[in-house]
Amino acid sequence: MINRSGSDPHQHPEPSAFPPPLAGLKVIDTATLFAGPYAATLLGDYGADVVKVEHPDGDPARRYGAQADGVPVWWKVVARNKRSVTLDLHTEEGQRIFRRLAAGADLVVENFRPGTLERWGLDYAALSADNPRLVLLRMTGFGQNGPYAHRPGFGTVGEAMSGLAHLTGTPDGPPTLPSFPLADAVAGLTAAFAALTALRARELTGRGQVVDLSIVESMLGVLAGPLATYDLTGVMPTRQGNRSPNNAPRNVYRTKDGHWVAVAATTVSIAERVVRLVGRPELAEEPWFGTGSGRARHAGELDAAVGGWIAERTRDEVVDAFEQAQAAIGAVYDFADVLQDPHLAARGSVISVPDPELDTIRMPGPAFRLSDTPGSVRSAGPRLGEHTAEILGELGIGHAELTALAEREVV
Repeated sequence: MINRSGSDPHQHPEPSAFPPPLAGLKVIDTATLFAGPYAATLLGDYGADVVKVEHPDGDPARRYGAQADGVPVWWKVVARNKRSVTLDLHTEEGQRIFRRLAAGADLVVENFRPGTLERWGLDYAALSADNPRLVLLRMTGFGQNGPYAHRPGFGTVGEAMSGLAHLTGTPDGPPTLPSFPLADAVAGLTAAFAALTALRARELTGRGQVVDLSIVESMLGVLAGPLATYDLTGVMPTRQGNRSPNNAPRNVYRTKDGHWVAVAATTVSIAERVVRLVGRPELAEEPWFGTGSGRARHAGELDAAVGGWIAERTRDEVVDAFEQAQAAIGAVYDFADVLQDPHLAARGSVISVPDPELDTIRMPGPAFRLSDTPGSVRSAGPRLGEHTAEILGELGIGHAELTALAEREVV
């Protein structure tokens, strides 16, 4: 076993006098990989009962990324606070059982290609006939309609087609994709908000509805500024490396001891503090210095001043000096730095979660803090089908019937 517990005062937060804010909300998560499951994970962190419906072969996320002691690490994080039930939705028996699960749920999350639920007889018309208050969250690459609706669409496609890759990288280099599922995370965050919005609407209308969410459109939402800039000015935003077209100095700079720091001077007051700190106060008197776009046009001159000063000092010296000057800076962390940072430790930003397979696993805590009804991580991702008997037992399916379903490979 790998022990990653360390010393973590936030492993067992103080119990709240109130129930979790999403207690009583039942979510059926039949999505795979990251975008849809992440949305369900966020809801689970705040008390929703999340039932993870997996094909008997398991969610592909179980086979994604690194393993520790033969256990998939990504799965342990993205499937936290969930109960796992196996169910083959290609079979008529599996479909009938799924309808029974959905009949008692508030939200179903799915990310099959458009038309798949309809082919299985599990479309919204069928599910809402049993449960008119059900919200169906449908997440795909391109949405439920339109010329591209039936294309497969992972987060990478969203990163490419939203314009993100076009903007990312050095000016003389190729478009660059993130090395982790960024678009899936953005879509998952958007989807959690969408689901809660639809559930709030249910309080007003008395009925559920369908949420149609596209990964590409989720990414477009966070790239609205560059898109609108091009539309209204005709000027195409381009790759800037680590610089910004809107302000300067804004870059990463190497320190004397081989580390990197990121500096951002979004406002003129911060920019003035930076140039004074690095011994170039005369730059603040230049006519172009008073606007972000003006400073951006002189980014090379500012980078030379800031980068040269930083290169002569260690990371700790640079960060301390910027802090004393009240100028914005952040050390470029690797994950060892993240796990050792005293501020993140004091905040409990990374928590230790007990796990029967890994002993403990450290992972980020809930995304935000609520003073009266905080979120919590009660368990890491479950074993495949760990709760099948428990969940199907809640539907009245006993041991004999469960055994027969297993023999027919329905579960």
